[in-house]
Amino acid sequence: MMRSLYSAITGLKNEQIAMDVIGNNIANVNTSGYKKSRTSFASMLGQAIRGASAPDSSATPAYGGTNGIVVGLGSTLGSVDKVMGQGSSQYTGKDTDMMIQGTGMFVLKLGGNNYYTRTGNFGFDKSGNLIDPSTGGLVQGYAYNTATSSWPVDGTATDKITFKLGDAHPSLAGYTLSSFSIDQSGIITGVYSNGTASATLPMYKIVMAKFANDAGLSAQGNNYFTESNNSGAADIGSAGTKGRGTIVPNTLEMSNVDLSQEFTDMIVTQRGFQANSRVITVSDTILQELIDLKRS
Repeated sequence: MMRSLYSAITGLKNEQIAMDVIGNNIANVNTSGYKKSRTSFASMLGQAIRGASAPDSSATPAYGGTNGIVVGLGSTLGSVDKVMGQGSSQYTGKDTDMMIQGTGMFVLKLGGNNYYTRTGNFGFDKSGNLIDPSTGGLVQGYAYNTATSSWPVDGTATDKITFKLGDAHPSLAGYTLSSFSIDQSGIITGVYSNGTASATLPMYKIVMAKFANDAGLSAQGNNYFTESNNSGAADIGSAGTKGRGTIVPNTLEMSNVDLSQEFTDMIVTQRGFQANSRVITVSDTILQELIDLKRS
């Protein structure tokens, strides 16, 4: 009798966790770059009442095998998975807004540590650093080597991206930065002018990180992730190479939360919670009947 009570309690706890996850998804339906989560349940180890027996055709008379009998003891939380599917795009027109089309994450450095995010609503601070305005995290990239006219090799140390309009070009005397643009490879190209002529030259390349299992990353808040024991090490390099996605400028990636799916899951979760509550109520009624036997 008591098994049904405790089994139903495990169901109530798990349905409550599922509702918490759904609530968090809905709360972040308009959060740029947010990746929804989902819960999965697993049956709890049952209580074996009788083991299985094998058939024996050599006995006289012969007899067949029998299945074991196990009474389940409820459910347990199997996992809370991150669904890393692509979100829809929203054009903003802002020069420093970026969206990743495909696999990969932006790399930011904050407090000396690397963080990874799909949210590309970047801006500049007063020093000309390209940052995440919500935390001050520095967007990482490669600086173009004007002496050798080449980029650093993928996987080498990254650096912050710093420039301002009006900066002088390091090798072109009299030329200052008048505008910039970002292409699908993450290359930031500057237009330098001396008042009569102009030159278009590369300045920085925004890098991206790829993981063997991006769903295994550890969420840190602010849409930031860090490496975990099951995510694999970050493979940092250029956009559009080795399976990394491309960058869509002037655009942000929206949340991949589907409200219709979340509301459907909410109804199913609510009914599951009610059903488990009913099991507790009925079990309590039966226990009351047993108590009343003594009274009569």
